[in-house]
Amino acid sequence: MSAPPVQTSLLLRDVLSAIFVFYVVRFSVKMLNSLLLSRRLPPGPRGWPILGALPLLGSMPHVALAKMAKKYGPVLHLKMGTCDMVVASTPEAAKAFLKTLDINFSNRPPNAGATNLAYNAQDLVFADYGPRWKLLRKLSNLHFLGGKALEDWSGVRTIEMGHMLHAIYNASQRQEVVVVPEMLNYAMANMIGQVFLGKRVFVTVGTESNEFKDMVVELMTTAGYFNFGDWIPSIAWMDLQGIERGMKRLHKKFDLLITKMIDEHLNAAGNRKSKKDFLDVLLEHRAKTSEGERLSITNIKALVLNLFTAGSDTSSSIIEWALAEMLVNPAILKRAHEEMDRVIGRERRIEESDIAKLPYFQAICKETFRKHPSTPLNLPRVSSEACMVNGYYIPKNTRLSVNIWAIGRDPDVWEDPLTFNPDRFMSGRNAKIDPRGNDFELIPFGAGRRICAGTRMGVLMVELILGTLVHSFDWRMPDGAGKMNMDEVFGLALQKAVPLAAVATPRLPASVYAEPK
Repeated sequence: MSAPPVQTSLLLRDVLSAIFVFYVVRFSVKMLNSLLLSRRLPPGPRGWPILGALPLLGSMPHVALAKMAKKYGPVLHLKMGTCDMVVASTPEAAKAFLKTLDINFSNRPPNAGATNLAYNAQDLVFADYGPRWKLLRKLSNLHFLGGKALEDWSGVRTIEMGHMLHAIYNASQRQEVVVVPEMLNYAMANMIGQVFLGKRVFVTVGTESNEFKDMVVELMTTAGYFNFGDWIPSIAWMDLQGIERGMKRLHKKFDLLITKMIDEHLNAAGNRKSKKDFLDVLLEHRAKTSEGERLSITNIKALVLNLFTAGSDTSSSIIEWALAEMLVNPAILKRAHEEMDRVIGRERRIEESDIAKLPYFQAICKETFRKHPSTPLNLPRVSSEACMVNGYYIPKNTRLSVNIWAIGRDPDVWEDPLTFNPDRFMSGRNAKIDPRGNDFELIPFGAGRRICAGTRMGVLMVELILGTLVHSFDWRMPDGAGKMNMDEVFGLALQKAVPLAAVATPRLPASVYAEPK
């Protein structure tokens, strides 16, 4: 006896409903799993209540983060106070953030350094990516940092190298120890002053130039601190570490100096017969440009601060580290001397055109960029939108750091990375690696659209000034100095804990060291 039609219809409906529910649940589970998987943050340490991972960083954050990367992987997530932070510690991870996702990470997060030192982020380094930043970058490239601009002020570099050589030569004749970073600051501040202001900033090495150097070092060190208020904005007003008070005090000193420079420049405008300098160009852009942008006097002051601090300190720290490594490894210094004597001889100074003919010396520069990058952690960026990296979910407003120091010392990237060995850049693929931001194994100036604006100038300055110091003098440690201290001090620029002081002996004819007229 067959089932009534009504019962058959109800049974069919129940079966279809069950099938529908089954597939809805199955689809929902898949979607939920997919969503959970897509929201999976990169691995990282648990951290402390409220403070998160801040106490785990210590006084050497780049070292602490490198150790964490070995445990948790190349893309590291940290809860820093109330903020998310990711750290890239391999070339592949750095490339994913700085090239593939470059536009998403093109802005800087708000921080005390940008607010209290950089005129509330009105400068080139910390400004938001947009029309004002593009104008500052364009003007800097055209008139100061780009290839054509660097060619135009090659004569300034030649003159200032002559002043530095004369000062070191005089110290050697008096048998005085040369404090290398003081000489570097003297030379580089005067180079920048000549191009920016049309005049030398310091007539001689002495108290005034050394005070300026100390201010620059303090700024670069202070700006690199992990300030609790940056990561827990609700307690920023308390300034628990006293960092912001120090920044405000230092900013006043710099602002007085920069204001004086600009005022003197404006007052002397009618009497100057020299060609237009970079400050003249910037002042002209206080009126609206064709792009509809204009520069305020605050923008101009902030850019002056950028170029006189980051423009000098990052390169000078690299040069100091390179010379220190050669004093620790005299065979490297000897080999550099032999190459230079063979190519240049010992009757004249090194010239910029000589650098390309000195592959071993160039390898020394690259090796210093690798082992002692000018910025151990790149200046932070922040994500404009949520994104995926290496299968991990990166939330919107996550702060990004690339551990350039860790990449340079990674044994999976570099053989015997703790050894200073220029020969690693003399053959094979490494010989073609360039430090200007395209080879992610070696990115001392960062990469992508927010790469250091002075990358080209920085490489040139390191090669020219270090080459001049090496070719013109023999260097040794002072008698009784003991073992070289190679400890680091963390900051935006990686300083030597103990400034390099050495004895210089002239290698060239006395006429080479004559003071420029």
